[in-house]
Amino acid sequence: MTPSTRDGRRMAILAIDSATRQVVVATGSRDGRIDGLTTWAAGYRHGETLLPTIGRVLAEQNIRRSRLTGIVIGTGPGAFTGLRVGLATAKGIAHGLGLPIVGISTAQALLVAAAADGGTLIDEPAGAFVLLLPAGPSDRIMARAGVPPTLLPAGHEPDLTAGETLVAIDLDGRADQDALSRGEVARAGLGAALIALGAARLSSGDLDDLAGLVPEYVTLPRGVLADSGEVSWSHDRR
Repeated sequence: MTPSTRDGRRMAILAIDSATRQVVVATGSRDGRIDGLTTWAAGYRHGETLLPTIGRVLAEQNIRRSRLTGIVIGTGPGAFTGLRVGLATAKGIAHGLGLPIVGISTAQALLVAAAADGGTLIDEPAGAFVLLLPAGPSDRIMARAGVPPTLLPAGHEPDLTAGETLVAIDLDGRADQDALSRGEVARAGLGAALIALGAARLSSGDLDDLAGLVPEYVTLPRGVLADSGEVSWSHDRR
């Protein structure tokens, strides 16, 4: 019996990410190897498309819900609506099936994917990349490996150190083409990175609590209070 089978039957983990324009649903073995992937542009229809797509992916992979052993969810940063729907769906599946769940930073997973060598995920070289994601119509989010993402206001450019390379996601017209091309490579590897990182957390027992697992917002939704009692306002579209 291998780590990915029980009684001769295949076991699997399910990974979901809805932080970018392209929603990701992936399946993989408990040792961190991806074996199923689908992506699509959900627009504003996450609530309509996510659960049916998960059901279709599991059916195509011949994975019964009883054979799932854990849920991995991308926590962002990203679009408020997409993140809320993705987190709620993942938590609902985990609660309903009694499965462990882990949240993985979408930004950190994208950095790992950007550093993949010929599709093989490697840990350390992610530090050579700086990730840019949209934050509303003008601002951007900047992330480095192992560092919490920060807001880069409109008109400000990332301060790169020697050897760092930009990777841009969903920033057409707001980042150069080379950075956007690297972003597409990273996005293509996001499912594999989530499976690998999530499987390691699940295997080590480093699990998240359903009640405490929340989206990774760099700025809070309009009018939402932070723990400090302050309010962080998003910028108006002008």
